[in-house]
Amino acid sequence: MNHFGVWNNRRGGSGGRYPAPEMEGARVDVARGLTGTEVASRVAAGHVNIVPDPPDRTIWQIIVANTFTVVNAIVFSLFVLVLVSGNPKDGLFVGVVISNSVIGAVQEVRARRELRRLEVVTEPLATVVRDGTSVEIPTDGIVIDDVIELRLGAQVAVDGAVLESTGLRLDESMLTGEARPVPKTVGDDVLSGSFVVAGGGWITATAVGADSYASTLVIEAKQFATAHSELRRGIDRVLRWLTLIIPVASIFLFANLLATEDRWQDALLGTVAAAVAMVPDGLVLLTSLAFMAGVVALARRNALAKQLSTVEVLARVDVLCVDKTGTITTGEIRFSTVRPTPGHTDEEVREVLAALVSADPSPNATMAAIAAEVGDDSTWVVDTVDAFDSDRKWAATSFDGRGWFYLGAPDFLLRPDDPERAAVSQASAAGKRLLAIVTSPRAHDGGVLPDDAETLAIVELDDEIRLDAAETLAYFAAQGVALKVISGDNPETVAAIAERAGMELIGRPVDARELPEDVDALATLLEQHTVFGRVRPQQKQAVVKALQSRGHTVAMTGDGVNDVLALKDADLGISMGAGSDATKAVADLVLTDNRFASLPVVVNEGRKVINNVERVSNLFITKTAYAVLLTLVVGLLDSPFPFLPRQLTLIGTFSIGIPGFFLALAPEVDLIRPGFLRRVLWFSVPAGLLAGSATLAAYEASLEITGLDLVEARTLATVTLLSIGLVVLAVASRPYRPWKLGLVACMALGYVVVFLVPGLRSFFQLEVFWSQAWWFSAAAVVLAGVGIVAIPRLTASRRRT
Repeated sequence: MNHFGVWNNRRGGSGGRYPAPEMEGARVDVARGLTGTEVASRVAAGHVNIVPDPPDRTIWQIIVANTFTVVNAIVFSLFVLVLVSGNPKDGLFVGVVISNSVIGAVQEVRARRELRRLEVVTEPLATVVRDGTSVEIPTDGIVIDDVIELRLGAQVAVDGAVLESTGLRLDESMLTGEARPVPKTVGDDVLSGSFVVAGGGWITATAVGADSYASTLVIEAKQFATAHSELRRGIDRVLRWLTLIIPVASIFLFANLLATEDRWQDALLGTVAAAVAMVPDGLVLLTSLAFMAGVVALARRNALAKQLSTVEVLARVDVLCVDKTGTITTGEIRFSTVRPTPGHTDEEVREVLAALVSADPSPNATMAAIAAEVGDDSTWVVDTVDAFDSDRKWAATSFDGRGWFYLGAPDFLLRPDDPERAAVSQASAAGKRLLAIVTSPRAHDGGVLPDDAETLAIVELDDEIRLDAAETLAYFAAQGVALKVISGDNPETVAAIAERAGMELIGRPVDARELPEDVDALATLLEQHTVFGRVRPQQKQAVVKALQSRGHTVAMTGDGVNDVLALKDADLGISMGAGSDATKAVADLVLTDNRFASLPVVVNEGRKVINNVERVSNLFITKTAYAVLLTLVVGLLDSPFPFLPRQLTLIGTFSIGIPGFFLALAPEVDLIRPGFLRRVLWFSVPAGLLAGSATLAAYEASLEITGLDLVEARTLATVTLLSIGLVVLAVASRPYRPWKLGLVACMALGYVVVFLVPGLRSFFQLEVFWSQAWWFSAAAVVLAGVGIVAIPRLTASRRRT
């Protein structure tokens, strides 16, 4: 089967002949491609397109990475100090190192397994010629000298030289940073990593695998990134502050305890207790756990997230830009009718359409719908093919002895005074997808049609709206997410389809040819209208940037090559699994099952992550705040530290550690508000100061006023702080659910069990006694509890003012 002499034969026709290219020094017969023997010899020699795997961590490396963390190193160092002091029982907190390591490693392995399952589905395929037959193979099966077809939207998998070009133009912006399409003719070099934005052609592979230009880019693209996010930035800032505060506060306390305690071992033990409390040991773990759980949940819904922050970003999105085709519609196009202009017949038009279909080297969904109606068998001989261009909105083909035929958007092809314009406008308003066929004996001049161009017919097509589109669009509207439809189609058609899908439109449909170039003016226009048609790829990119300039978090959905630029610049690029290779390569999220309805699921997963991490952060930062306060004040009072390390481990386990694990995975999908770190600090710091002050007051009063011994005073302090900690847990868990109230009750019951079991009570050095000092404890819990309950209301009113 000759792929370079008869394009039409590939589709079962009998004409459409092209001259075969003369490739000087060609090493293979381009008509038959490589033989099976030649492929085998190249594979044996290692000349195969196997890109080195990214530095993916082995199971052992995952375990090491999750074990040797900064937090684990600090906690383990404190454990060593406990052993030095001769009190190994107070090293119970080292269990945090084990739990951090095990849970982190297990969750990372689970996430990697789910992601690899979906990556197989989204891996691109390549069409190559083997033994004279076109076959589809995985891109890592390409060998040197393979003859490869390039179709519209395909990403080039290897470096190569052009054998045949039919209006072939490549976008090399992923390699060079320039988004200008680059025409490619026979003999030109093409680089892996670029993608086809117009036309089609064939190349022969000249460099594969690690030798290809973009192999390093592919490696980076396959890595699972932990991109920046507001949550991570906020937590990192807190950790940076603590790396300065903890050493200074600990040294200060140790110096003062040396003067107070009889034994240096007791001074060291008190310092370790304070330091352990100041370290938010489980915060990083539970944050990562929440992110990875979200990614795994998405993967099980057939949504492939390429970075951990994907679930968070979409939850923060306040503007969603959608392309009509493939998002609101299924991308399936049905032929409706053809309306010849006066003087032309239906049979004549259908013959032209069949010839145009036969001549198209890379038929898209529109041409496929026409082919299904009129067929692709034509005897017309092709002279020149000028492929469809997203900027000019039409394609052109010349046939031997028949002249030029132009097929594309009527508002770009029809003259201003063409009588067909009225009918076109009416059909567009009804939601019809329209194409005009214009003919002339002469070629266009740089995109300008000849003066004698004559309208031959108007072709009507129908888009199929997704069954889940109305529900999904209504969901985003109810969540306060502004929807913008930016499409390359006629604005009236787009508006009609959007209304049929249930969208509430603001303003009029806007023709992108009216869009201003000034970013601020464009942003203002975008706020006043919903639907934008005839949008060029560069304009889609400008729309995203203009919205971002107004502080919006922008998500962009698309499946075609004309969406790539906007997808790259959006805060979150979303591609359908059936989209082009190029869109899937640049998107942050790929919906592998092509379900637009998956987006609300992604939003909900993101909200779970943000809400849960905020609740967990409230618990850990509160603990850090009261620990810092206790450290500084006790250092000034020349008093023994109120807790042993094991007692603080007990408090942390029941008021933070165990409940924090459940809260990190809670199914909370409340609306997201900006200001994560500010909100956490406004609650946690006052709550921690109240908890620390109240506990310290009760502790000092029990020593100075009622004369309790140190063991009894520490017991009282443990009960007091744990009780206040449970109040913090209850407030941080809002909005209340029965299971959350049950969680708080179970934590309180757990402490009661520890207190009632003699062996546990002895291990934690707790005493059962009665004293008037318990009134101090009760008063501290009530006063601190009332203050902590009031904090959210007080801070909310302050933020409003």
